[in-house]
Amino acid sequence: QVQLVESGGDSVQAGGSLRLSCAVSGYRYRSYSIGWFRQSPGKEREGVAAIGGDDSTFVKYAFQGRFSVSRDAARNTVYLQMNNLQPEDTAMYFCAFSDRVNNILNMPPTGLFNVWGQGTQVTVSS
Repeated sequence: QVQLVESGGDSVQAGGSLRLSCAVSGYRYRSYSIGWFRQSPGKEREGVAAIGGDDSTFVKYAFQGRFSVSRDAARNTVYLQMNNLQPEDTAMYFCAFSDRVNNILNMPPTGLFNVWGQGTQVTVSS
């Protein structure tokens, strides 16, 4: 049974950086994709970035230049590096697992992700 554990959320000042981690366990095969999503109160969940089983990556245009996604295969962990954080980045950040997509050309729809983490809170103050 696949499990995801996010960590790294914190409260930071505008302009600061955070690195979120998504530790994957319970999956015996190497090839899986991870998506990062975020949700603020009263807003819909939105995709942020994703990394494919072939290590292809996609970062949503609105976050390019500030956010990046990477994988440490030895640790079965995927990271979301976030730089120059702004108050509008305040949200709960979730990672999600998919064994249904391998090559990432754009942000896969939420329906392709079959396991979700519990979320980690990011709060950015001005």
